[in-house]
Amino acid sequence: MLWRQGLNVRALCAVVVCYARPGQVWQVEIELPVGSTLGDALQASGFARAFPNVDPGVCAVGVFGKRFAQTRVLADGDRVEIYRPLTFDPKDSRRRRARHNLLNKTSRSR
Repeated sequence: MLWRQGLNVRALCAVVVCYARPGQVWQVEIELPVGSTLGDALQASGFARAFPNVDPGVCAVGVFGKRFAQTRVLADGDRVEIYRPLTFDPKDSRRRRARHNLLNKTSRSR
């Protein structure tokens, strides 16, 4: 922290970088210079070392549940999230459920 004319000015911003997998949550708290980006946070967090099989350049990333580019500038207190790819298409899943429900309704009415 810097002290200028009696004001408390923070030269660093604290962020949390997290990645959730089934049954496991990886989370690291780091401090970065003000003006750092999502990409800077990913690099500083050690994510690539912790998960060598996951390419953070390919994964979607965001802050507090909203997707952003890795060039987004972070604010103090942000939670950087690394999103896993979907294992299924949600639209296809909804279609399958609707078709299944329709078949169940028609078979019951007979």
